[in-house]
Amino acid sequence: MKIHEYQAKQILAQAGIRIPKGSVASTPAEARQAAEGLGGKCVIKAQVHAGGRGKAGGIKVAANPQEAESLAAQMLGKRLVTHQTTSEGVLISKVLVEEAIEVQKELYLGLTIDGQAGVPVMMASTAGGMEIEEVARTEPEKILKASISPASGFLAFHGRRLAFGLGLEPAVMSQATSLMSGLYKLFISQDLSLVEINPLVVTKDGRLLPLDCKLNIDDNAIFRHPELAALRDPGQEDALELQALSLGVRNYVKLDGNIGCMVNGAGLAMAVLDQITSAGGRPANFLDIGTANNTERVVNAFKVFVADTRVKAVLINIFGGMARVDVIAQGMVEAHQQMKINFPIVVRLAGTNVEAGKSILEKSGLKYITASDMKDAAGKVVAVAKR
Repeated sequence: MKIHEYQAKQILAQAGIRIPKGSVASTPAEARQAAEGLGGKCVIKAQVHAGGRGKAGGIKVAANPQEAESLAAQMLGKRLVTHQTTSEGVLISKVLVEEAIEVQKELYLGLTIDGQAGVPVMMASTAGGMEIEEVARTEPEKILKASISPASGFLAFHGRRLAFGLGLEPAVMSQATSLMSGLYKLFISQDLSLVEINPLVVTKDGRLLPLDCKLNIDDNAIFRHPELAALRDPGQEDALELQALSLGVRNYVKLDGNIGCMVNGAGLAMAVLDQITSAGGRPANFLDIGTANNTERVVNAFKVFVADTRVKAVLINIFGGMARVDVIAQGMVEAHQQMKINFPIVVRLAGTNVEAGKSILEKSGLKYITASDMKDAAGKVVAVAKR
């Protein structure tokens, strides 16, 4: 789950981490009032769940309260399009009015889980303000890493080693070590999947401040943190993804194509997306239906497909292990009984109870296209989607 920058900074402050002065505003008048409280000059920052705000015009400097009000009026109620959003963009319903900082140095600091090593990893870089993915691709040597054992946690030497690698002066180095330690405690206690401060700045008066902050919460741990769940902003999330979540279809991500996909297993689902793209098509979604041994989940997945007006065809690729193919087939039949489905369906079934599943579909009288393997299925669904 994603939250806004201002919410992330409030959480940092509650954890004892120093943040820039500022307040959130929902109207131009509130933005002006906030700017007056900061002494005039300030920064107006659109609050959206997307990076790249600065390049897209979502971050502006105001010289005085009147300009702050004017800039907020230009942003609020508009949709911001960045490289991380769809072409529709995301709605700006709030802005963060923050003190203007005199920056001496911009840094990057991040904390996530190293999936390969199975431990938290803290990353730091002197390439602050840049997209860390681009830095990793073009200048990987600029990214410093410290793997942290869950048994011992974050230790002082981790912080000193990273701070030294960033070339920080001794007075700032102690601030950095304290900040890193606080971030790790927050990461663990709040079940976060990502902490990213970019940029982390050294000010001209020697302070170390998070100029921007992103916190992502592990969806699987939300039930343990009702106070964090309350921070969710449905207005920033895709309507189809929210519908899928409300129906219990948890592993659904909307994409920009027109071929719906229902697959069991995340790895297999990714492979299906690659096959569709390789065949010249564009997937409309990622959907890992998981171990779907109940027909309701299949029916609910079809409800999402029907709600997506872009979907021209659907590929169902099931390789049954713990998931039973006959249950998937029965779910398809029930979906057609409950709703009007106008798009063609390509089906590739294999694994547990596959013969029973095929029998259910044959007896149902449903019109569908069979495929022998994943490549065959991808080629067929792309062809019918184009027609």
